[in-house]
Amino acid sequence: MNLDYRYSLSMPSRREAADPTMIMFKNEYYLFASKSGGYWHSKDLLNWDLITTKDLPLEDYAPTTVIVDNEIYFMASGGHIKIYKTTDPKSGKWEVVNDDFPIGLTDPCLFFDDDRRMYLYYGCSNKEPLYAVELDLKNKLNPIGKPVATIYGNNKEHGWDNTGDYNENAVNAPWVEGSWMNKYHGKYYLQYATPGTQFKSYADVVYVSDLPFGPFKLQKSNPFSYKPEGFIAGAGHSSTFCDVYGNYWHIATMTISKIHMFERRLGLFPSGFDKDATLYTNTAFGDYPHYIPNKKFMNAGDLFTGWMLLSYKKPVEASSAIDSLPSKNAVDEDVRTYWSAKSGNKGEWLCVDLEKQCDVYALQINFADHNTNLLGRDNESAYQYVVQYSNDKIHWETLIDKSNNIEDLPHDYIELPKVINARYVKITNYHMPDGTFALSGFRVFGKGKGKLPEQVKNFTIERSGTDRKTVKISWDKIPNALGYNIRYGIARDKLYLNYQVYADTSIIIRSLDVNTDYYFTIDSFNENGITKGVQVH
Repeated sequence: MNLDYRYSLSMPSRREAADPTMIMFKNEYYLFASKSGGYWHSKDLLNWDLITTKDLPLEDYAPTTVIVDNEIYFMASGGHIKIYKTTDPKSGKWEVVNDDFPIGLTDPCLFFDDDRRMYLYYGCSNKEPLYAVELDLKNKLNPIGKPVATIYGNNKEHGWDNTGDYNENAVNAPWVEGSWMNKYHGKYYLQYATPGTQFKSYADVVYVSDLPFGPFKLQKSNPFSYKPEGFIAGAGHSSTFCDVYGNYWHIATMTISKIHMFERRLGLFPSGFDKDATLYTNTAFGDYPHYIPNKKFMNAGDLFTGWMLLSYKKPVEASSAIDSLPSKNAVDEDVRTYWSAKSGNKGEWLCVDLEKQCDVYALQINFADHNTNLLGRDNESAYQYVVQYSNDKIHWETLIDKSNNIEDLPHDYIELPKVINARYVKITNYHMPDGTFALSGFRVFGKGKGKLPEQVKNFTIERSGTDRKTVKISWDKIPNALGYNIRYGIARDKLYLNYQVYADTSIIIRSLDVNTDYYFTIDSFNENGITKGVQVH
């Protein structure tokens, strides 16, 4: 998401936002996230303004909010917890409802049921389960009765509970955390995040029950939110909400975890319930441009713009580079690696050669924090730059002029007012908030002028006989493919899980459920578009 992510208040200097709660209040959206020094407001899910306040503990982790009639209630993790409320979130004015909540807890989720009963779900541990307790609306939201255990981690049967970027560690117990509750058609959908926020495998799993305290049964299709690869990975510790048109969305924590384990960002994905009331999240090409609809969408896949990545591993030149941070890192589709110029001076530049003339529709400019010492929010922390384009590297035209920019957007996404035809795209630094001029991703989106890739027709599936949590998939290389997206799931019409790779022709997935059978297909893609797989095994 294109937000003004705040620098942490402690060293090392790095930006952070995670554990999001999104609500729609009076047909507008409010986003609360850990350690953000405020909360965001939007009318359209695209443009956001930050609201600051001294009334809330915005330095605590995992804030949660819930709407009761015309009021919003707020609480966050901590040992000495208070509960707050407001009728006017735009004002930043909140009042204390309970100044000494009797349970010290982490990762709370407030849920207001349609029978006007309030519940609290919470927990963050590699030893303890998630808990639930009812709250008394008539008595400052104090607990009614004792907390009840709801969900436990289970890495003996569930591959998604194995730790590691690729769920490769079956020894260490997962961190079970990040509760969120939705109710749909009379059923209670309790989600949790696993196996740890620092891993690319960070995902959300959902259990279903007829009652708010359970017993909860694992939904067969899981993890229901999962994005283990791409420019930025992870789709855990999230909230699932409806927009003004009745569309479901899933806003999730995504991991960088390079400078610090808690270096994280937020991603927004279309979500929903299918005809069988199965909860799913569509993360396919989830870090490529998508449309935000102005009506009810019928198919989450229809929100994809079709604009493909034109800059992947293309030739790059730069004004300078630190030896260990070469210019090729700016186009390698990995947010954890980055290019850095030798200084943050005005005039440092990077130029990517698309190798042929392409139709360019949008750019995403992802700045990296190299040698920064900033803490908190700084009025001077805005990136100023100019982007130019050319077809001969001699005659240049200005594409984007942010030389006087005052917005702090470290993952700036710019959709062009009109399509331009270009081979070379160059960004020149005018001002950095601090540190060197560094980019983790200079991403150019549009459409090539060639043919779609051929269809993947031959692939094999080898599921381990000794560890059914693991499967190896191999396929024939498609000569004109840039990459592949493996779609899989519990039925031919429920291929909700996605695993996107570039160049590779085999992968090992370790996030399966030992008690579930799966179906697989493989799409091929290149700069000209996507060719859907037809064969399903």
